Amino acid sequence: MIIRISVIIEKGLLTLEQIEAMSEDEKAELVLLPGLSTAEEITEFSGRGVGMDVVKTNIEKLNGIIEVDSTTGKETTFKLRIPLTLAIIQALLVASQEELFAVPLSNVIETVRIVEEDIYTIEGKSVLKLRDEVLPLVNMADIFEIEKILESERYLYVVVLGLGATKVGLVVDRFIGQEEIVIKSLGEFLKGIPGIAGATIRGDGKVTLIVDVGSLMRLAKETHNKKIVTESIDEAKKKKEKPSDYTVMLVDDSAMDRKIMRNALEELGVNLIEAKDGLEALQILKHNEIDAMLIDIEMPRMDGYTLAQEIRKYNKYRKLPLIAVTSRTTKADRVRGVEVGMNEYITKPYITEYLQNVVKRNLGL
Repeated sequence: MIIRISVIIEKGLLTLEQIEAMSEDEKAELVLLPGLSTAEEITEFSGRGVGMDVVKTNIEKLNGIIEVDSTTGKETTFKLRIPLTLAIIQALLVASQEELFAVPLSNVIETVRIVEEDIYTIEGKSVLKLRDEVLPLVNMADIFEIEKILESERYLYVVVLGLGATKVGLVVDRFIGQEEIVIKSLGEFLKGIPGIAGATIRGDGKVTLIVDVGSLMRLAKETHNKKIVTESIDEAKKKKEKPSDYTVMLVDDSAMDRKIMRNALEELGVNLIEAKDGLEALQILKHNEIDAMLIDIEMPRMDGYTLAQEIRKYNKYRKLPLIAVTSRTTKADRVRGVEVGMNEYITKPYITEYLQNVVKRNLGL
């Protein structure tokens, strides 16, 4: 590699005094300057002085380093140093229930949308016939043991993954889109999680796990014996015909207030479940079918506003009637109640008949 000092001076990149003060290693790195070329002549493909400048700029964006080691008349070596914890890949973002995952696009062969009729069962295992191939089907929620809280839909979304000659159909709940992501290590305490290669921080500040396709393929073999079926929303929901088919949860840290609500609603004939605060209410909600909730605002551990926000995060509970029952009477409190997803706002003290009418209206009795 020959760097012509005269060219550097002519272009006004450096002065002769600055060049003479440089060490041999620093002079070798002059080749990285923009507009400087080592080509003997300018052609259609070389001599523009762009290539090495672009390399240097992009490596610095990754917090990396480029070093030039040149021996006159023998050879020139370029050393690129990039942090091991930092790499950028193209990924397909998918959702399984409420969890988001990033699947490396290099392993994605295609994506398809199917219905239950497209799924066949061979020896008790679900498979998908895609053109001339039969692919094993496995649900991502089964692989990572994700709690299924969303209602089943008619369509299933499948990511066809390939690793060498092996292919598998990965069932997810929806496709989010394609993004360029930065891979970050999970750290000492979380590294080695089966099926997970790392994590990335997305634009909204949320952490998304990145799938390790090789490990995922091995996990898929272990969970392939689970059948994949869809259930229509109408079939999944039990038809309710009388008050005793409905369940209402009473959430209040005051035992006296819960007793007052219970006495008022027992006359309706509905089933009643009690919770002492928001955290307890969330746990009960996950394991029971609740048709409406009466929620106090001021509670320890988790207040009523936060509880409503957490409930509304799940699609399954978007239409669940949430009724605030509180002593807070200001307009600001009512507005905040609406913002977090409360359907009704009842202030204490209240008339028994009024509470009953609100509950009946929200249950459709």
